[in-house]
Amino acid sequence: MNATQEKLKVQLEQALVEAFGADFAGVDPILVSASNPKFGDYQANVALSLSKKLGKQPRAIAGAIVEKLDVSEICEPPEIAGPGFINLKLKTVYLEAQLNDIQADPRLGVPAAKTPKREIVDFSSPNIAKEMHVGHLRSTIIGDSIARILEFLGHDVLRLNHVGDWGTQFGMLIAYLREVYPDALTTANALDIGDLVSFYRKAKQRFDTDTAFQETARQEVVRLQAGAEDTLHAWKMLCEQSRREFQVIYELLDIKLTERGESFYNPLLPEVVKDLEKSGLLVENQGAKCVFLEGFTNREGEPLPLIVQKSDGGYNYATTDLASLRYRIQQDEAKRIIYVTDAGQGNHFAQFFQVARKAGWIPDDVELVHVPFGLVLGEDGKKFKTRSGDTVRLRDLLDEAVSHAYADLKSRLQKEERQETEEFINEVARVVGISAVKYADLSQNRTSNYIFSYDKMLDLKGNTAPYMLYVYARIHGISRKGDINFKELGNNAVLLQHETELALAKYLLQLDEVISSVEQDLLPNRLCEYLFELSQKFNQFYDRCSILQAEEPQRTSRLVLCDLTARTLKLGLSLLGIQVLERM
Repeated sequence: MNATQEKLKVQLEQALVEAFGADFAGVDPILVSASNPKFGDYQANVALSLSKKLGKQPRAIAGAIVEKLDVSEICEPPEIAGPGFINLKLKTVYLEAQLNDIQADPRLGVPAAKTPKREIVDFSSPNIAKEMHVGHLRSTIIGDSIARILEFLGHDVLRLNHVGDWGTQFGMLIAYLREVYPDALTTANALDIGDLVSFYRKAKQRFDTDTAFQETARQEVVRLQAGAEDTLHAWKMLCEQSRREFQVIYELLDIKLTERGESFYNPLLPEVVKDLEKSGLLVENQGAKCVFLEGFTNREGEPLPLIVQKSDGGYNYATTDLASLRYRIQQDEAKRIIYVTDAGQGNHFAQFFQVARKAGWIPDDVELVHVPFGLVLGEDGKKFKTRSGDTVRLRDLLDEAVSHAYADLKSRLQKEERQETEEFINEVARVVGISAVKYADLSQNRTSNYIFSYDKMLDLKGNTAPYMLYVYARIHGISRKGDINFKELGNNAVLLQHETELALAKYLLQLDEVISSVEQDLLPNRLCEYLFELSQKFNQFYDRCSILQAEEPQRTSRLVLCDLTARTLKLGLSLLGIQVLERM
């Protein structure tokens, strides 16, 4: 809730008490943004909800509230509409004062969290010896944006990359490489990631068909878990080769992460099983140690168990996730733990969260959140794949986006008969290409699938990154044309006279409300929607109001509106992990 809405809510709550007595203290005035600007800016709907309790008509209740309501510093006189809506229209002088206040504020009026918390965002999480593919795109981009927003609000954020770097697959891969390419296990850079993936596939095929090889692979796992020097060295080499490739992608996307793989929690797994046994939750089922869950059944309708130790004594993802959860609460002292993974893992998170709660490992002040997301689809509406049917490599997808942006820019420069250096073209193509991919993902409600289309995401019109980057560049074009340094405008009074100035001003003042909502519901698309609407409102203002040719003091006031819009766009886009351009 933004500062203005908060003030109005407090005044409405006081008016309710004055009108109807102390019993109505704390009653929600149901204050919302007006659905139609012609009715005002906010609407209080509380009168309708109190009609039965008070035995009065809603309009009469609304009249009694308005009689006691003092919002004269903020709003025009309140109006009652329809069956009992209280409509509130912000005063122009109030809006001007608010904009004047945020001019000198680098946070543009967005307050830091009153009670900062230790928060963990678990995202990206690729597997060692496998290439990052389009399936990692959403986790990486959404997780980074959530982390950026929480950091901006002042929370102590730990960005964790829970990498798949342990388990049977390593025994399988090491055993195979010992036979066919032993140098890869002793020599740095002997393999690139593509070769490693190819060897992994061949090792898997062998493992699935050759029982003798299966036993060899299992022995390598035993050696790895026991810390055998040669196997451990081989494992470290494989991890390092994968890590280097991941880092190339993280640098392209400007993503910062702390790696803490599954191997980190391996020594903690026996204690997890031991503590579950102590709590009486463990049941032996066909040789495996399980916890039976409430609300989960198999196809036969029988209770579904979560296995925490397999019949052969090995552990699985659930055991590791339980160990990591305990560590994050006990050692990292996290108060909110956010897991950003595909929606298909929803049951897994619900299950191990339930086990942890049953075991009493989750304190009352700790919140666990699974942030699910949908699939990336091709333009045919099916799962996004290459023409040959393979999963799209993330590196290829990003390179292709930059190539498309490069071609689009070259074509535009030719039409405009503009000359630019190759360095300029390459930099703009990089920023636009990467930004387009990020924004296309973040602008969707994360719970939905979305269709990946280079043409749509690179369109200069519509709800795209290039559209917003263009608006930002347009504002800096105004400063270049008028030889204006926005930083030197100082604290000049904003004067709002034209209807498009008022619409833009009101929208600029909603940034804190939008960021606060994303902090709570972890839906970055709300910030995208806000920035798109802001860009549209700026373009309407730009089209209808003269700026550089306006008379003073209107000219400076409009330049301040330009500056505040550019700063809001830059801040908002930075929270989405998107870089801006002053020229395109």
